[in-house]
Amino acid sequence: MTHPILLLGFLIVPYFYGSQAENSFSQYWEEHIGLPNPPHSLAAKASPLSLYQVTVFMKLMEENELSSHLHSFCMQANIACSTNTLVKKTTDDTTLPPIAQWNSGRVVYETSPKDTPLSVSKQGGLPYFRESMVKEGGFMPIPDLRDPISYKSFLPRTLASKIPFSLARINELKKIFGVVDESNMDEYIQNTLETCEKRHIQGEQNTCVTSAEDLIDFVVKKLGHHVGVWSTESIEGSYENVTIGAVKLIYGNLSEPPVICHSQPFPFQVYYCHILQKVKLYAVDIHARKKVNHAIMACHYDTSIWSPNHHAFQMLGFGPGLIEVCHWVNENVVVWTKTLG
Repeated sequence: MTHPILLLGFLIVPYFYGSQAENSFSQYWEEHIGLPNPPHSLAAKASPLSLYQVTVFMKLMEENELSSHLHSFCMQANIACSTNTLVKKTTDDTTLPPIAQWNSGRVVYETSPKDTPLSVSKQGGLPYFRESMVKEGGFMPIPDLRDPISYKSFLPRTLASKIPFSLARINELKKIFGVVDESNMDEYIQNTLETCEKRHIQGEQNTCVTSAEDLIDFVVKKLGHHVGVWSTESIEGSYENVTIGAVKLIYGNLSEPPVICHSQPFPFQVYYCHILQKVKLYAVDIHARKKVNHAIMACHYDTSIWSPNHHAFQMLGFGPGLIEVCHWVNENVVVWTKTLG
């Protein structure tokens, strides 16, 4: 049994070692990535746990006592305890419709999602389009760029590696986080594990990363140490008929595909990262009502293996392999490209 003095020390130590945890991610980044600083969107998700706290929680996990201290663990680690805390309840812009629910169609191309996305059927916006439709001075209805899932932190790799991250051990995983059967969190966990364990389509390389270190290691393995990191600046323009400003090709090497990482609904930060062949990236200025949003647009030039029932083809009127398909890079999606260094 864990000694009470050890737990008391765990409660006090954040005041003295908080910066230690904040610096560990930046240090790992500097050691592996040829860029001076990680983007804010990733740095903000670094685990706030100190090395001391990690040691305490590791001990609790090894002794099967973590569930007795679950609230403290989730609070200190900035991860989800409640069965419903992942869903954003409010938005700063009350003029926007409710956030569209999570849909696996955001990351899956070889099958068609069961339900038509809320952003298509009810709320407006064009989630899929042709490259020729995005021209400077033109107009375009923008879909919901928001991520329906609230921000959560990564777990340090030493802790994340102890979590039973598989469908075969889902009951163990749910027990660790106190997840109730048939709750929202139960559904999120199952959907994420199914996405992570799905058979990849021809020409695709994919993985799920459960720590910031694993994310960096995967990117370095696939692209090398010299990379570019891209993401859409904000959610401005969501559900607006915007004016398109400057359109700039930022990555057009079809022989060196980028790594695209999608944030997944889970108690802690998990990314589904995949590499799809023949993808170009554009930086596009979206002139929204409030301000200009610097958005990233991805265009897929090989759609031959996509499902013929995919929403993109239903909307655009063509079939797999006949056209390129473009979409906006939503909030919390990170795109990595290879650079010459």
